[in-house]
Amino acid sequence: MSKSQVKAVEPGQEPPGPDGNARASRLDKAEEKKQGPGSSEMVLDLEEKVQRSKRDRRNSLHRTMLLESQMKTVRDELEDTLDHLQELRNVLHRSQQNAEERKAAMEKLAAGIR
Repeated sequence: MSKSQVKAVEPGQEPPGPDGNARASRLDKAEEKKQGPGSSEMVLDLEEKVQRSKRDRRNSLHRTMLLESQMKTVRDELEDTLDHLQELRNVLHRSQQNAEERKAAMEKLAAGIR
């Protein structure tokens, strides 16, 4: 006999052969039936968790995109507001200069009248 043909048989175990393979197949099926409901529930739970995770990821991505869009809008509005405030500051500065020039001209006129 060659080494491939000789197999150790443990006590209580049938020797391999047509009946041994059939018995192994029956044992596998029995184990599947025994583990079936629990395993299938675990698989369903895991699939549900995967789906929930994918859905949460899509929702998070969508919220992130919305927030980024809102941030860009706010940034643009702030830039516009800053530009407008700078224009107003320039107008105020020119108005103050004109007021000072008028005041100086009025003081000259008042001094010339005396």
